[in-house]
Amino acid sequence: MNDDDLALSGDRPRRSRPASGRVSMAMVASRAGVSGQTVSRVVNDSPRVDPATRERVETAMAELGYRPHRAARALRTGRSQTIGLVVTTLATVGNSRMLQATAEAAAERGYALTLVTAGDSVADAFERLAEQEVDGAIVLNEASALVPEAQRPPGLRLVVVDAPASAELAVVHSDHVGGAAAATAHLLSLGHETVHHLAGPSGSFAAAERERGWRQALADAGIEPAPVVRGDWTAEAGFVAGEALRAASAVFCANDQMALGLLRALAEAGRRVPEDVGVVGFDDVPDAANYRPPLTTIRQDFTALAQRAVGLLVAEIEGTPGVAASAVVPTLLIDRASTR
Repeated sequence: MNDDDLALSGDRPRRSRPASGRVSMAMVASRAGVSGQTVSRVVNDSPRVDPATRERVETAMAELGYRPHRAARALRTGRSQTIGLVVTTLATVGNSRMLQATAEAAAERGYALTLVTAGDSVADAFERLAEQEVDGAIVLNEASALVPEAQRPPGLRLVVVDAPASAELAVVHSDHVGGAAAATAHLLSLGHETVHHLAGPSGSFAAAERERGWRQALADAGIEPAPVVRGDWTAEAGFVAGEALRAASAVFCANDQMALGLLRALAEAGRRVPEDVGVVGFDDVPDAANYRPPLTTIRQDFTALAQRAVGLLVAEIEGTPGVAASAVVPTLLIDRASTR
């Protein structure tokens, strides 16, 4: 079959792709019955195209398998259509879920994603991203704490996830305080005299905010908090913490992984959940409903977090007016058998 042969798509004739596999803008224009300039405007997301014409051009692109040439578009727009993601680790559930959600949110807006891991130096990560000419970057969780002291290349736009509010940076985070307070209040409402806390590592913004929410709920109830037991987000840390928490009647864990380890430790100590001990986690990881017993937890909306972070960054890159500089994403208590 040559370039002039026709293939059928439903009742509509469709020109087959060239043997090289490369579909040109002119082919899209011919297919959609518009000018090449109109196709260019659609590719560059210009507002100067009416919705019906845009839909016709996008349909032609999909039918022909057209893909904009990224390098050529970068020359025209001055943008690479690529954003960076800076992490210190992907071993934590939150970071790995944020990676997936951020990649999906970026793709929806026509941006590619470049992942850079940072050890103790976020500045080095910024330099690597600048060398790749990204349009901006999102910094996740533990790496966010290193941003204020890091030197960044001029013009590198940033959004940080899980960091204190800042007049200089766009910040997105879950409502850690509200979620922790809700978890603690839920346990108190079941008749527990107090709630112990298995906290995350010191230096973590999320851990500190969740501890603050726990303390706030106890203070509102007129209860003096017990000493915090601290872990490192892992299930193993939760298991080890079980020795210190085996006499507790209620425990709010700063994440689900530590709650998983705690459940095992309590079971091995002969303590039943929820009959003897009520346990609440944080995150609502996919496996939380299948813990034994199913875990009551605070759900973080990782998709919403990523959408807000990418949205803020793209708005800054593209100069979109009227977009808020920061965002707090609500959390939700998911009530399961570990507290019933």
